[in-house]
Amino acid sequence: MSATSSYAALSATSLLAPLKIERRKLGENDVQIAIEFCGVCHSDIHMARNEWGGAHYPVVPGHEIIGKVTAVGGNVTIFKIGQRVGAGYIGNSCKVCPSCKADFEQYCIEGFDPIFNSPTKDPGGFTYGGYSKSIVVNKDVVLAVPTGLDPAGAAPLLCAGITTYSPLRHWGVKPGMTVGIIGLGGLGHMGVKLSHAMGAKTVMITTSKNKAADAMKLGADEVLISTDSVAMKSMSRQFDFLLNTIPGPHDYNHYMDLLKVDGTMCIVGSIGPTAELNTEPLIYGRRSIAGSMVGGIKETQEMLYFCAKHQIVADIELISMDQINQAYERILKNDVKYRFVIDMSTLT
Repeated sequence: MSATSSYAALSATSLLAPLKIERRKLGENDVQIAIEFCGVCHSDIHMARNEWGGAHYPVVPGHEIIGKVTAVGGNVTIFKIGQRVGAGYIGNSCKVCPSCKADFEQYCIEGFDPIFNSPTKDPGGFTYGGYSKSIVVNKDVVLAVPTGLDPAGAAPLLCAGITTYSPLRHWGVKPGMTVGIIGLGGLGHMGVKLSHAMGAKTVMITTSKNKAADAMKLGADEVLISTDSVAMKSMSRQFDFLLNTIPGPHDYNHYMDLLKVDGTMCIVGSIGPTAELNTEPLIYGRRSIAGSMVGGIKETQEMLYFCAKHQIVADIELISMDQINQAYERILKNDVKYRFVIDMSTLT
């Protein structure tokens, strides 16, 4: 075991504060990573404040981890000391269910273990995440970070990037298609970049006219203001696919008439009960509503190579570790363009 510095929530109502934690001894199948950067995701806040229930304290959040390998176990051959790598939301899975065998660990039938706040035999009894100086993880969840990708900007790719890439990839987004990205935040800005890189006509759908200029800079071909009923009607039956990144409950029925026959709207932002389903636009257009979460390890690696090829990283604001509590409050006010990333060299 080795001690390392971290920032942790000691209760659902406490601010994050410095805490020394213990990492497990390096095993034969493990990779030890000195963390350089860690992205800040809204789900970190949910867990730290026990908004989803089931939090075990102390909670060390963080699942968008970029760093360099400092040690490897005897069975590790594909990662080398000094190599820049990443680790995302998936910390472990059963490896034997149909989903895991198909490289869809995110849909593990037994339920995958997140990289933080999961039961473990490690010191503390629950996994600690990336708001720390170092981490020890199983080699099967480690990702190679291609050279040429800015490491700080690459950190959010491990959650915001793969959460948007996975459905775009699954529903076959390609040239000739028209794709709408609903909501311009941490997920939405990545959706615009990725859809554009996949060759689709990409339309940013937002309630705010003030976001139009930013959306165009990110790669949107057009901007549709969803509160403009005339504009919405003019775009009815124009979209092959809608990626809905709105992070809270909302009336998704408002967007259904935008879809062509056989079109799909995939929800990635809002988790839990939301508006009552109106089946009319589904039945009369053979349309679908779907959901998606992060991708599996194989798909996340594919996404990193895709982003390296197209020079895609997140638009970020780099912060020091001691700014994390202020960052949480700004996230709740939507006051970030578009993702915070912690410079872990500021943690002593």
